[in-house]
Amino acid sequence: MTDNNKIHIQFLKLLNAETGFGVDYSLPKLNVISILNLPSKFWQTATSISAKLAYRFVGIWAQDLNETIELNIMLELQGVFLLLRTSIDIYTPEIASVTPYFPAANRLERHTHDMFGVIFTNHPDERRWTRHMAWHKDQFPLRKNFIFNLNSVNTTLPDNVYPFTKVHGEGVYEIPVGPVHAGIIEPGHFRFSVAGENIIHLEERLGYLHKGVEKLAEGCDIKQLIKISGRVSGDSTVAYTWATCNALENASNLKISDRALHIRAIMCERERIANHIGDFASICNDVAYTFGYYQLMRLKELWLRLNKQIFGHRLMMDCIQPGGVCVDLSTQHCQDMQEQITKFRCELAELYPIFETNYGFNNRLQTTGVLSYEQALSLGVLGYVGRASGCKFDLRHDACYPPYSTLQPINIPVFQTGDVLARLRVRAQEILVSFDLIEQLINTLPTGCILEQWINHKKIIEGIGLIEGWRGEILVFVRVNDNGLIERYFPRDPSWFSWPALEMLIHDNIVPDFPVCNKSINGSYSAVDL
Repeated sequence: MTDNNKIHIQFLKLLNAETGFGVDYSLPKLNVISILNLPSKFWQTATSISAKLAYRFVGIWAQDLNETIELNIMLELQGVFLLLRTSIDIYTPEIASVTPYFPAANRLERHTHDMFGVIFTNHPDERRWTRHMAWHKDQFPLRKNFIFNLNSVNTTLPDNVYPFTKVHGEGVYEIPVGPVHAGIIEPGHFRFSVAGENIIHLEERLGYLHKGVEKLAEGCDIKQLIKISGRVSGDSTVAYTWATCNALENASNLKISDRALHIRAIMCERERIANHIGDFASICNDVAYTFGYYQLMRLKELWLRLNKQIFGHRLMMDCIQPGGVCVDLSTQHCQDMQEQITKFRCELAELYPIFETNYGFNNRLQTTGVLSYEQALSLGVLGYVGRASGCKFDLRHDACYPPYSTLQPINIPVFQTGDVLARLRVRAQEILVSFDLIEQLINTLPTGCILEQWINHKKIIEGIGLIEGWRGEILVFVRVNDNGLIERYFPRDPSWFSWPALEMLIHDNIVPDFPVCNKSINGSYSAVDL
């Protein structure tokens, strides 16, 4: 039995005891991830046991295999992953919901229903999530028999009948916000139930700009898929492209050079820093702390300009390909990045104490939008949202992958208070950690090629990619057919879990707290409007 499978031994023993299934403890692997194929009748038992053993829910997705629909659930325990798989008949696609055991699965199960028609029995919320009014309720776009007309000019009907939860009581009223906002953010509707100024309930409605990413990927070649992956969420273009390439490389056993891995990590850390600085600035702006906003946005602009200078794009889009990277780093590039980090360290060393000692700024953020450890754990939140509430998990540390596995162990900043201030402090500390990582990567940058050639294996291959993006763990699943074309592409963003966290942490805050609470979460609309 492999070391990874030893982590799952208690789960397998309990599953055998309750079902008599007779699981072989030497589980096969999908890439490096243990995989367990189950009859659908044991699906609920398996998920209930994994929940009792404190596995973390990572994601759920389906794929149409003609006469059957295959369901996948990814779980994690102690940094080791387990993939549960089952198949259900496509004509009677019913299976027990896992949401009662893993609340984080709620919206992903609803998405799977809208896309594939899978009926999750005992699901606590049967309202559509992704579909809106773009297609008939009996049409399921990710089934193979769905005809996708890219040139359709039909207008989607307004979704004005969605049954928002009604809250009743003396003095309770509703405030609708969005989906159109007075800024450049993407569309999302927020329905507040309020008594006085206190928010007693918030319900979100997303999906107004459903892009059809999963359907667009079907039939694409590898080059086209990589283009799409970089646009799942533009602020995470490096992390998504890396995760997608990682899935493809795992599926095909394509080994890439250490130099290419170092460059990928440098780009990913630069993406992390840019977004953290921008979020820090926006939180300052939401509480009218103009000084902080201008200083930090000035730094972000300088950071992005160097991205453009070195990588040809401010967001470093389209710089990663299967087999490596498209942009090499010269000695001058490395020197420029090192000089910028040195200057930023000096500036932040002056700015951070100003922020920490500004009573009005701290008073506005402290105890605002509190997400407890228990709530964060239940929702499976990741990245800075989870770490601000005491949930430490970071792939770069807890399930380490190259090139991070060759560097000094990462110091993961964790706070316990779970408020807006804690989420800000996590960002502030992660910026400094990423500075250290980039310096290590530059100083240990190996020689060698930067791009290995992708080869079509002419057989069906599947792969999973896991990368720690700036919002947290990004999961990508890819299935390639024997012609080298994409059969299934599923990208899962941390925002699937942080958006529900916003609904929870806003309770008992006042209405004017919402903008800063929302920005402290900063979920991606695009990455869940697949």
